[in-house]
Amino acid sequence: MSISKDLVAASATPMILAILAEGESYGYAITRRVRELSGGQMEWTDGMLYPVLHRLERQGLIKSVERISETGRKRRYYHIQSRGKTALDKQQSQWMLVHSVLNQLWESKPCLT
Repeated sequence: MSISKDLVAASATPMILAILAEGESYGYAITRRVRELSGGQMEWTDGMLYPVLHRLERQGLIKSVERISETGRKRRYYHIQSRGKTALDKQQSQWMLVHSVLNQLWESKPCLT
């Protein structure tokens, strides 16, 4: 199944913040986690991920540091800031409301596929 660009864009911030709330991570690991959680149905590209990471960092929601990984490669690691945790809580409440409304609508009228 292909996820619309609008839905991917809308869900990117809460997904990234939630992944970083699990612990520090780097770009490829974030995309791999999204793929894993979606059962392979969501494939993020670098062109989608990094602009969001940069925006979240400018907003003070996450912070990054460049370090050498276990493999000896230079990597930029991202971690969530306290402002990011607050933003994640707010986003989670908003998404739960949207989810609830959609569930109610779809339960009352089954999909016509």
